[in-house]
Amino acid sequence: MLTPTQARDTAADLVEQARKAGADAADAVYVGGRSQSVSVRMGALEDVGASEGEEIGLRVFRGTRSASVASSALAPEALAALVDRALAMAAEAPEDPFAGLAPTDRLLGEPPADLGIFDPTEVDPAALKARALEAEEAALAVPRITNSSGASASVSHSILALATSAGFSAATQGSGHSTSASVVAGDAGALQRDYDYDSTRFLADLEGATAIGHRAGTRAAARLDPVKFESGRIAVLFDPRVATSLLGHFAGAISGASIARKASFLMEKLGQRLFAPGITIRDDPHRARGLRSRSFDGEGLPTSARDLIDDGILTTWLADSAAARQLGIDPTGHAVRGTSGAPGAGPSNLYLEAGNRTPDQLLAAHPRAILITELIGMGVNGVTGDYSRGAAGFLVENGEIVGPVSEITIASNLVDMFATLEPGSDLTMRRGVDSPTILIPEMMVAAA
Repeated sequence: MLTPTQARDTAADLVEQARKAGADAADAVYVGGRSQSVSVRMGALEDVGASEGEEIGLRVFRGTRSASVASSALAPEALAALVDRALAMAAEAPEDPFAGLAPTDRLLGEPPADLGIFDPTEVDPAALKARALEAEEAALAVPRITNSSGASASVSHSILALATSAGFSAATQGSGHSTSASVVAGDAGALQRDYDYDSTRFLADLEGATAIGHRAGTRAAARLDPVKFESGRIAVLFDPRVATSLLGHFAGAISGASIARKASFLMEKLGQRLFAPGITIRDDPHRARGLRSRSFDGEGLPTSARDLIDDGILTTWLADSAAARQLGIDPTGHAVRGTSGAPGAGPSNLYLEAGNRTPDQLLAAHPRAILITELIGMGVNGVTGDYSRGAAGFLVENGEIVGPVSEITIASNLVDMFATLEPGSDLTMRRGVDSPTILIPEMMVAAA
């Protein structure tokens, strides 16, 4: 794997080769990474893995025609062949009047800021195994836990470099540390499974393995002995672990590409109120040690924090340069990409700001409610906003949990859900997408 400086220079050299060979414009992306992981099950070592790999992608333009190719071979002769192949493909590609690099005058013109996303701490396999065993042991110690699906610990190091023929070149490196546990509660015929995990940039920020394992066990045991209830329209609360999925649906619906294709249920909503007054959804690419923090986007544009929802009102689309040209707007600095294909658009560290009421107060806000802790399936229509998903969780009456529920279906429309949702006060910044508990006053809930 190359160093950040080597990766940046290799990407820049590849772009220069493409230009000399006849490309009107070009950009290149290098992605490298290495990782180690250890998995255990029932106190025994199950798997030890280590990997290292790298790939470079080249995108070339000939007029309004473009093509992208990628290679894991970085030898000079391999890169020369990559250039030839990309140019040959571009000559046969269809014309696209919106394709092209990001505007030159908008590129990041200074060295990328250090966002604290790289931890040089090395972790050996023995330490990873010890952490995984600790998490599993804590989970198995919870009453009524009868089996383990396994526990794991991992460490990773990644490098990304981007260079364009407009003069931009930069590289960043990041790290990751994680611990997870998954266990089974109950006996044959009445089994329930659940899990917990934590993932951070720095080892020092990682939650203790015992806490992770204990929570996995507690969640699994709590799902035993499900209760019955009548179907109907009732209040639904989304636990923070699953509430983030609603933010994912929102981000997908404001993607510039979806808007340009007229394939989003929010395509006529820019500048309009989608959420209740006081609701804020913020994208913060500069969060220190954030899992999705970045100083520049996938096209070399500078990133900045932005309220996508401000006081309940939709303020922007998420647009890469091609989608922005199609929509007649400026690119928003949200381009994301891999080594193959053109950039798309997506958020960085996305979160829904906390509300005023605690989760307990939200649970007591309605005489009967369902607290959702797991979602199943993908029954969401991004064009209409219709929402229908399998779920599991807990029946709540007068603010008290009565018992677990399983094999239920919750349904509504995302427009209505967004308009009426209330965030709780329990926001914690632990993931790339974060949310507090969310209360939706009414959804259709069908029992099994």
